[in-house]
Formats: sequence, C-alpha cells, structure tokens
Amino acid sequence: MDHSKIEGLWAHVHWLTVLAEQGSYTAAARRLGVSKAGMSQRIAELERKAGVPLVQRTTRSVRLTEAGQRLVEETRTAFDAIAQSFAGVRDLAGVPRGRLRVTAPVALARQQLVPRLADFLRAHPEVRIELELSDRLSALAMEGFDLAIRHSAAPPDTHVAWPLCQTRSLLVASRAYLRQRGEPAVPADLGSHDCLYYPRQDQPAWHFLPRPAQADTERITVPVAGPFAANNSEALRDAAAAGLGIALLPDFSAQAGLRSGQLVEVLPAWQPVGAFAEQLFAIRPYAPHVPRAVAAFVAWLREVFAEGFSVHAVPAESPV
Repeated sequence: MDHSKIEGLWAHVHWLTVLAEQGSYTAAARRLGVSKAGMSQRIAELERKAGVPLVQRTTRSVRLTEAGQRLVEETRTAFDAIAQSFAGVRDLAGVPRGRLRVTAPVALARQQLVPRLADFLRAHPEVRIELELSDRLSALAMEGFDLAIRHSAAPPDTHVAWPLCQTRSLLVASRAYLRQRGEPAVPADLGSHDCLYYPRQDQPAWHFLPRPAQADTERITVPVAGPFAANNSEALRDAAAAGLGIALLPDFSAQAGLRSGQLVEVLPAWQPVGAFAEQLFAIRPYAPHVPRAVAAFVAWLREVFAEGFSVHAVPAESPV
C-alpha cells in the first residue's frame, strides 16, 4: 500500500464521518468548531485524493455516495476507539476537564439545573458545560451529547442510566380561580372546570389513582377541556397563576409557585398518572470508559437532586 497517498488525510476522513452523522455541512462544521467553507474544502480534498465522489449534494440535504458510506462505515470504529483512548489518557491527569455536552428538558433546566450550575463549575474550573434545552428525545451519540437528563419510565438498554430522584405530577390552580369557580372534590368535578393541558391528543384526558393506591385499584379517566394548552410546563404554570384554570404539572415546575402561595394544590388525595414519567435519570450511551468530567457531573447531579422536588402545598382554603 502506498501510504503517501493517504498521508495527512485522517482528519479529512474523520470530518466525513461527522458529516454523515450530522447530515449537513452547517451542522457538521458547528460540531467540529470550524467554518462551513473549511468543512467543504476538506471534503473536496478527500474526494480528489480518493478519485471518486464521496458526497451527493442537493439543495436541501447531503447524502454520502456508496463509496463515501463504505469509507465511513469501515473507519468509524477506529475513530471511536481513538477518541476513547485519548479521553482515557487525558483522564490520567486525575482532574475533570474538557467540554461536557448536556441536553435537558427546557423547564427542568431553567428552573432547577441552571440556577445551581455555578457551584459545579466553580468546583471544577477545567470543565466547560454546553447545555441544550430541549424537550425532544435526542440520539445522544449521533448528536454528540455526553449526557442527557430525562424523565423516563424505562431508559434504553443500550445506555447507562443513573437514577437521580423520583418525581410526581400534581394539579395546581390560583386561589383567585378557586374562589370564583369552587374547588373540585373528586376527579369527575374537573369536567366543569377550565383545565390547562399538554396538547398531546385530540381529546385530552387526565388519569388518576387515589392516594394511597392499592394494587388492584383501577385508574379513573376524566376528559378535560379549557381555554389554553401548551407543550411546556412553565407556560401552563404561568397560565394557572394568572387564574386561567387548573393545570397538570410536574412537581419541579410547580415547586416555586406552591412554596410562595401563588399556586395551591388541587385534589391532593388523588395522584395524576401517565402524564409524566415518575423518575429522573442521567443517561449516557454505553461506553467502556466514562470520562472524569461525566462522572463528576453525574455525582454532583445525584447529590443535588437526591431529595427530589419537595412541594409544601398551601391548602386551597387558607386565607389569602
């Protein structure tokens, strides 16, 4: 084999694998921290050396040719091994360091994670956190995330999942709304109330079990309707605080409003089920080596969230 023909092209091949993962020059360049023009130039150089097209370019997308796909598939394992080995060598220094890409739900990150991050970063000055706030489920390895914080009933078997805490769902409303419309006594009463909900289905419904629920207890299903729906718990919380109706929220979104008395819990003797998963996890694709920065961040998360999101609800009948 004439090694002179491929000398200096290893970085080019790696960039091609990133382009294959990201699906566009813009996204791949952002992932690598380079310009889009530089990305395009490297791929063009690689194609000239290979003597065959490696990328099919259209106005909307980028796809690899058969030759490009073969090159990526046959080298990806080697590049993954190199990355893991290098991460292991860096970790020999014994100090968590480097960039940590994390994805977390929007409301959870804004309310519970970001306000506490300063403590972690001060304790680990050589770690940089890049946080993406998103409620969608990401393909962690493909999108380059080191860790995801997610509500989940069953984390994927191909990932390592560290449990952080239990969570629960609850109904909340403002005192002004309950004074005007009355307080529901049982779930069926919600049919005569304005309910604020996630727009997940055409005919929204909430499901309940009594507290404490027995093993053979059947859930109660109540169709709900109201003037406002949103796919974000912060928006629903603010709408409830403004007196628009009764909202179904995860405890981490309701916590501050309940503590301040801006919101009160509704139907505390009933547990809403099925709306949100009941456990919070830190999730990472399986790998034989876990970087020190990841391990340190997970340990910190487990300590910070160990007690969950306790809510000391103010009873609805308390004086204003």
